[in-house]
Amino acid sequence: MEGQQERFNGDARVLHQRAVRIPLPDLEAERLFHENMMTIAEAQERKADLLADPDVPLLTAYEEEFAHAAESFQRRLEQIAGENYDEVAMAYFRGDRDDRVAEIAAYYVEGGWRIQQWHTVSEMVYAPLIVRYPDCFTMNVRFASGFTTPAAIDYESPEHSSEELAADHAETYYEESQYTQRQAAEYVRETADLIREEFPDPDDTPLEEREYGGIVSAGGRRGSVFSEVAERVEPDPDRFSEPVCKPTLVEAGPEARRTERELGLENEIVH
Repeated sequence: MEGQQERFNGDARVLHQRAVRIPLPDLEAERLFHENMMTIAEAQERKADLLADPDVPLLTAYEEEFAHAAESFQRRLEQIAGENYDEVAMAYFRGDRDDRVAEIAAYYVEGGWRIQQWHTVSEMVYAPLIVRYPDCFTMNVRFASGFTTPAAIDYESPEHSSEELAADHAETYYEESQYTQRQAAEYVRETADLIREEFPDPDDTPLEEREYGGIVSAGGRRGSVFSEVAERVEPDPDRFSEPVCKPTLVEAGPEARRTERELGLENEIVH
């Protein structure tokens, strides 16, 4: 998702209160969905390893997390819109196309661009929501003003601090920051376990045990303080009354509105 010669910077309307609904018509599609979710879980474990390593700058952990997110977005974009997905998305932003494929390409490209900016921007929360239903899954890409939510764990990054501290205070601050990062690493590792529990392997799990699942996460920063939260989401079994045969954009469901309230983001979502 890099190297675009033309890029529309910042029309969040394509994201606002919308989600991508992807059909899961057969075992092959379920395997691909599971593979993508395991990529996210592995990225969380890698992030935990980096957070726990005192020799690795915190920004490195976020850069690797973005690389995994970009890889996942790119795979989905190529499946839906082909290798020239950037051109398809830009045609939508220019008003040259308004079809289903162009709209989805624009959704993912806009989301990917904002994720790329997010990890270096203060006062911005990224709060994705993924929900599994019997015949499909949905993904909401959401951004909100602020940096944290009431349930989040906070941790400190010395390299993002602008304060000038005396040598003894600086050493104490660094040690305390490393402690908060180790705590965050344990939390992030638990997030990986949660993802695996919510989206089990379709080859090892009966359909009735895997047809519903969900996870919401939120992360942001203010200055040198970063925040992180991830929670299980209970899917609404009555959300969809009609089957889906092709990827499409849909309105955000009750799970999105509920998690925005629970995370304290409902009045802060960027649109």
